[in-house]
Amino acid sequence: MKKKRLLLVGDNDDVRAVFQEGLKTYGFEVVAAASVNEALRLISTKEFDVLLCDLHMPDAGDGFTVVSAMRHAHPKAVTLVLSGYPALQEAMAAVLLEPDEVLVKPVGLAAIAETIQKKLSNPSARMSMKKERVAAILERDAEATIRDWMRNVERNEELSTVPLSHQERSGHLPLLLADLVHRLRLAPNAKIPSSAAAREHGIMRRKQGYTVAMAVEESRILQVSIFGTLQNNLRSVDFSSVLLDVMTIADEVDSQLKQSMLGFMEPSASIPVSSPS
Repeated sequence: MKKKRLLLVGDNDDVRAVFQEGLKTYGFEVVAAASVNEALRLISTKEFDVLLCDLHMPDAGDGFTVVSAMRHAHPKAVTLVLSGYPALQEAMAAVLLEPDEVLVKPVGLAAIAETIQKKLSNPSARMSMKKERVAAILERDAEATIRDWMRNVERNEELSTVPLSHQERSGHLPLLLADLVHRLRLAPNAKIPSSAAAREHGIMRRKQGYTVAMAVEESRILQVSIFGTLQNNLRSVDFSSVLLDVMTIADEVDSQLKQSMLGFMEPSASIPVSSPS
């Protein structure tokens, strides 16, 4: 059986030598490049089944250039990026490249070889990843978001001091998430509605014995769980609108918290006093 040809790109001589020899023991034909220019020349003149590229050589943009070139010249090749994720901007850029995998350093040769073999053995799964808007992901994974929120709330010492059933604790979340999904799908200039469900939730939490600080903490955990759901779906996120969607999520959760606080602080309905007879 013909060996799969792997292009290894990195400017650290010692690391490149270790990876080159190690990957050969896993059955790959390894071609190494120490610079972007060398990598680009090889990509344009040889056939490759796999790319393993360091994001920094020494600049982050170097890795992006190599991955982009491989994608255009050899679209069926497995592309893997090695990154230390030193900054959020570079982490997002690595994902935007849409490699088959972003491997966070340090990572062992065995793990790299296993990842490559899995990708090579199932090319249809790699090529058929469908991109989804944030609203669709949150709608599809609403139950997973609620479960994550419940786990975090139950571990929170402050919130767990108020004994509530599962329904009492989380029954409001499907409505709040539905309002969020609706907001994400609004036209750019559409009027932004207030969340009636959030206001009712604030009234309910006051009756259940929450403090203002507890209601704020509960909202913070919801935002964390929402972004956790997106993190778990990074490979399928449509990044063409993700930054605007993230801003919308933060604004909507804050808006829902405001409505909740307005409900929380609503004066109780006064009891009419009978006129003396």
